[in-house]
Amino acid sequence: VQLQASGGGLVQAGGSLRLSCTASGDTAGIHAIAWYRQAPGKQRELVARLSSGDMVDYEDSVKGRFAISRDNAKNTVYLDVNSLKPEDAAVYYCYADMGTGWAGDDYWGQGTLVTVSS
Repeated sequence: VQLQASGGGLVQAGGSLRLSCTASGDTAGIHAIAWYRQAPGKQRELVARLSSGDMVDYEDSVKGRFAISRDNAKNTVYLDVNSLKPEDAAVYYCYADMGTGWAGDDYWGQGTLVTVSS
């Protein structure tokens, strides 16, 4: 499985972006796609997760502002990031959970940078 993340950029506080994660390869086994982010000097954290059964989870600080969705025809999962705050600035990574319970079976995309100006 290969994951291609895109859509990051520079945006003013209060602005919005749409991040995209397109999967290719043997995608049939993907159990869930998640978005993580990592700001400088901080640990990578889970932002949002969408399972193949349409279960959605969000990190508390982004609830009501971020929305995860997918287009199955395009093998793409989106993360709409709205009402951006300076603390949302980070590299955003998409992650494919293959559902085996072992992280070694899972895949990371290359990351897309979101910069928020105050």
